[in-house]
Amino acid sequence: MIVDLSHFADFGILLLRFMVALVFITSGWKHVSQPTQRSSEIGMSRVFTIVLGTAEIAGGLGVAAGVLTQIAAVGLIAIMLGAIEKKMFVWHTGFWGNKTYGWHYDLRFVVMCLVIIFTNGGRYVLTK
Repeated sequence: MIVDLSHFADFGILLLRFMVALVFITSGWKHVSQPTQRSSEIGMSRVFTIVLGTAEIAGGLGVAAGVLTQIAAVGLIAIMLGAIEKKMFVWHTGFWGNKTYGWHYDLRFVVMCLVIIFTNGGRYVLTK
């Protein structure tokens, strides 16, 4: 017996948005609240780290609240593509990684944000 759960799709998209937002807001907060430590960990300047953290927080809040959802998701994709580029070409981290996360982790967030873009965040958004 197959049960049709498609009427829960918008709720599923909402949960997806909250998960994406949780990861980006907490990561962004770490960048903003500990910029010296985080800048040395990611190999970027302190100012760039603060800007990056602010963008992560803003994008996460937009995705969570459903305000300019598609634009917020595009911004988060840009951040993840930058992370993938750094992992692949600067740190030479493989897809699965070796001692840390590989870039498969970042690619998952690109796909999650693409789902948010393609669905416009689902029905439960503040603005369309």
